[in-house]
Amino acid sequence: MNLPEQPSTFRSATPAEQPWWWRLLDAEGSEVAVEGPLADQRFPTQADAESWVGEFYAELAEEGVDAVTLLEHEREVYGPMSLHP
Repeated sequence: MNLPEQPSTFRSATPAEQPWWWRLLDAEGSEVAVEGPLADQRFPTQADAESWVGEFYAELAEEGVDAVTLLEHEREVYGPMSLHP
């Protein structure tokens, strides 16, 4: 028996459905891997991505993130943007 694909409320969103993400960088410009709830975040809109980084920039900085670059799929939109004043 073939079942239809699960509705989006019951499955994880695909990268195509959430194309916005942040590349996390250290002070030298190398990518930083964070763990836990801050890891591998993807967003459906640019506004959602920007809101998220605005809310969690202090926690990202504590994890060694110095700057972020916003991407839509693999296209760099802007950055690197410092997380420091």
